[in-house]
Amino acid sequence: MVWQQIYDPFGNPVISTLMAAVPVVVMLAALAFFHVKAHLAALLALASALLISIFAFGMPASMAGSAALFGAANGLLPIGWIVLNIIFLHRLTTENGSFKVLQDSLARITDDRRLQLLLIAFCFGAFFEGAAGFGTPVAVTGAILIGLGFSPLAASGLALIANTAPVAFGALGTPIITLAKVTGLDEMELSMMVGRQLPFFSVLVPFWLIWAFAGWRKMLEIWPAILVAGVSFAIPQFLVSNYHGPMLVDVIAALISMACLTLFLKVWKPATIHTSAALSGRVDNSKVDEEKITASAAFSDQARPAVMRAWMPWIILTVFVFAWGTQGFKNMFDTRPAIDPVTHSAKLDPQGKPLREANPIFAPAVTFTSLHLQIEKVPPVVAAPKAEEAVYKFTWLTATGSGILLAAIVGGLLMGYSIPQLIKQYLRTLWVVRFSLITIAAMLALGFLTRYSGLDATMGLAFAATGIFYPMFGTLLGWLGVALTGSDTASNVLFGGLQRVTSEQLGISPVLMAAANSSGGVMGKMVDAQSIVVASTATRWYGHEGEILRYVFFHSIVLAILVGGLVTLQAYVAPFTSMVVGGH
Repeated sequence: MVWQQIYDPFGNPVISTLMAAVPVVVMLAALAFFHVKAHLAALLALASALLISIFAFGMPASMAGSAALFGAANGLLPIGWIVLNIIFLHRLTTENGSFKVLQDSLARITDDRRLQLLLIAFCFGAFFEGAAGFGTPVAVTGAILIGLGFSPLAASGLALIANTAPVAFGALGTPIITLAKVTGLDEMELSMMVGRQLPFFSVLVPFWLIWAFAGWRKMLEIWPAILVAGVSFAIPQFLVSNYHGPMLVDVIAALISMACLTLFLKVWKPATIHTSAALSGRVDNSKVDEEKITASAAFSDQARPAVMRAWMPWIILTVFVFAWGTQGFKNMFDTRPAIDPVTHSAKLDPQGKPLREANPIFAPAVTFTSLHLQIEKVPPVVAAPKAEEAVYKFTWLTATGSGILLAAIVGGLLMGYSIPQLIKQYLRTLWVVRFSLITIAAMLALGFLTRYSGLDATMGLAFAATGIFYPMFGTLLGWLGVALTGSDTASNVLFGGLQRVTSEQLGISPVLMAAANSSGGVMGKMVDAQSIVVASTATRWYGHEGEILRYVFFHSIVLAILVGGLVTLQAYVAPFTSMVVGGH
């Protein structure tokens, strides 16, 4: 029997909204104020969400349990799988000393900590966001920053702040492509609109990043380099998103920004070199919890061959991650030609092109039968009742984490590890990240449960009731979606349809508000529990997720409000209106 979501079970929107927000409040309060371990906070929030979904919002218990299991599966693959394997690679490079050589090679570009932060957290991180997304950039850059001597709080928090502006075009444009599908709006128009919102923040975020790290005065000392990094990212971001599409925006912009900044640093140096890796203006006593791994002397020689060997695993990782992110690679393994069982010939679509179907070997599908097409979203969240799908695709080969694992194995063998040594290191890594994997699974279980129970929609409708202030609050709705789910793509799935329906009712461009959902969502990336767990794991600062959350929350909410201010200008102020009409 199909169950329709109920958005106001108490007949009072305020009470219903407050009740729907309880799991989020439980999780954030447990992390930020009661210093509860992340995996326990996530499990407490999940338990409260189960109780509220079943007893307050009337969701059948079997559906609530299935939704949580569905979310946990999506948490372990792809997210947990990425975290596990990137930490495995990092441990391999740290264990044999090559990571120290990589750090020294970066320091030779510049030994100024502020400029290292720009190169690694902003430019290098943006490339991994564009190629893979889903926690990869924070895991990679957080690990590198901690190795360079940044404190765990600095490495975690700054990696999260830097990973904002690229998020809407992350994973080869997946958030925008998904947004177009769920809203029915034109993909190119959405790409263009987001590409007219985020470049402002691509210039602002590098300044914000260095200010958060070193303070206002130290930021001004290197403003030319920050401007080069930001502008050389923002301009390609605008051009590619407006004239090519969403897929390669971050990859191209990141490569250009990295090249421009590196070349600029060959002809420009700051007047004073900032060598402190500690956060400015605050007491930072954070230390790595795990024992330091003693590096061997294998890579102590700083000759060019040693540097190349040190960079080799990360170059291999880049190649694998980029290949794994392409749709052609995914299609090669996840699908196969559809064959007519009667004629044994290839099935064709109306245009005469061969059809493809899921490959049961590389992408077996698991249908959660008590959930799949058994729950309906109803107006006003959607224009007409819409059944929710619940099919888990176990893409074990084409998942980004599998590419990272193969890159780690290839890199490990080339670094001189034997197969037994690699297995031993992998088991050690699995033990190290065990609580992080539990946390990620629980967080995604919570996110999926709020989606299928309608708790997210209840909170979303509260934002939608803001009338003339909707451009601001609609943007913050995107922020909330990412904060809840950890994914700009998931936020677009949750609230994209609501943004279109509400904006059309208010006479605002649906392209603008759908794009605002994605652009506002990028600032929620730094406070979502999934990303914070990835950051704490990458920096080996386990159990301190609450401290990271408290540090980044201010930056996240202020930047989200600034995005909302820009969207409000686009909605109501004449110079921006021409950019909205028809998506152009």
